[in-house]
Amino acid sequence: MTRVLLVDDLALVRSGFGMILASAGIEVVGHAANGNEAVAATRRLRPDVVLMDIRMPECDGLEATRQILADPPPASDGGPVRILILTTFDLDRYVYAALSAGASGFLLKDVTPDQLIHAVRAVRDGDALLAPAITRRLVERFARTDPDKTTLHRDLASLTPRELEVLTLLAGGLSNIELAGKLHLSEATVKTHVTRILTKLQLRDRVQAVVVAYETGLVTPGGDGGHYYEV
Repeated sequence: MTRVLLVDDLALVRSGFGMILASAGIEVVGHAANGNEAVAATRRLRPDVVLMDIRMPECDGLEATRQILADPPPASDGGPVRILILTTFDLDRYVYAALSAGASGFLLKDVTPDQLIHAVRAVRDGDALLAPAITRRLVERFARTDPDKTTLHRDLASLTPRELEVLTLLAGGLSNIELAGKLHLSEATVKTHVTRILTKLQLRDRVQAVVVAYETGLVTPGGDGGHYYEV
């Protein structure tokens, strides 16, 4: 069972999201009203996914995300804890800051219950999700304004031709199932390729892979990059 920590300064929001997740069999292991409580609760409860608001008193969600992922505790099954940012503010600076801090997803609070449930499960499984309305703007802004951000660059020469092909399509937002269909491979083989790409390039998840694909010029901003991550 997926275990989730809900972080929001509004109790009504936490309660509403909690009921939605519980209806889908997702266990809510705790609540936090600010970033300081979120950091402490994450280390104590070891959730699989932290649903993190951004604007909160005392310590906001971005700083809490940085603190948690700077020295991440293992999730309940020993894997990495994942942070999914959920906010009402569709502002670029929040998106960039959240991803730079290591968040695995960014959704607006107007998502439907089904979208929220899907997002939590996808992030738990190691996928990365972004609200479709901001994804193209996000990656193109990254590629356009941060050309010298070499700390995120990796030597793509370490990838095989097939892995480069997978990374290119992944940057367009294709899911593993869609990648499998496009490349005429099994979904298990695609998962293996994606895992190897992340390992070789020392990346946390698919969001970072998308950014690297743009920053290294493997994918060109404004080009036909597919339909992008959608939930």
